[in-house]
Amino acid sequence: MRFLGIIPARYASTRFPGKALAEIAGKIMIQRVYECASAVLEHVWVATDDARIERAVAGFGGRVVMTSTSCPSGTDRCREALERIEEDAAGGGVFDVVINIQGDEPVLHPEMLEKLQGCFGDGGTQIATLINPILNVEDLFLPGEVKVVFTRDMHALYFSRAPIPFVMEEPKERWLSRHRFYRHVGIYAFRNRVLKEITRLPLSPLETIERLEQNRWLENGYRIRVEITDQESVGVDTPEDLERVRRLLEKQRAIQPDDR
Repeated sequence: MRFLGIIPARYASTRFPGKALAEIAGKIMIQRVYECASAVLEHVWVATDDARIERAVAGFGGRVVMTSTSCPSGTDRCREALERIEEDAAGGGVFDVVINIQGDEPVLHPEMLEKLQGCFGDGGTQIATLINPILNVEDLFLPGEVKVVFTRDMHALYFSRAPIPFVMEEPKERWLSRHRFYRHVGIYAFRNRVLKEITRLPLSPLETIERLEQNRWLENGYRIRVEITDQESVGVDTPEDLERVRRLLEKQRAIQPDDR
């Protein structure tokens, strides 16, 4: 089975413009993501709409494809990139599965990509994503932490910014003692055909109200396999997040000073 890793990267982030090119412990962020992904995947490309990011990726020897400035989401950018890569004689041919890797997570753990790959040993898997347990009650009620409930055979039932499920007749501070809650880790893998199909679906009611595109896929009958990971993603949405990641990597370098 052939896997393609695509890292969507925009320059014009609303909260942190240019964050893909932010320096972290001697390397720009997009390079760190690229190298993390390349440790697991043979085929990795950055998909961008900005010439500055294109030059930066080419500068460290990465593969990059230019995409439209009008892509409404990273998933749409992945689909456009996939089609361009497949049309390019040097792109590597046709791929079975596409993994959408967040371009703002510079400490991506290899296990996360390996777990996603493992989901496609089941020929029926259409889409796969990761989840991990919520350990702090405060996180349970943060709208920025997307929660998920799923079936016994590990397929998502619903994603929400609200705490799901609701625990009856218990104070909120005791909810975690009554039930195991999970947050969504925003990395996806798609069958080639499925990625092309879901990005052509119209917006759906649950997607619109929650602002979660994965609910569109569920509403249209697609199945999303979930896999539990203990690894936590560290996203960079603001300059403050960047400083936290810098401190984290400095600690890691103190333990492993040969970081390259």
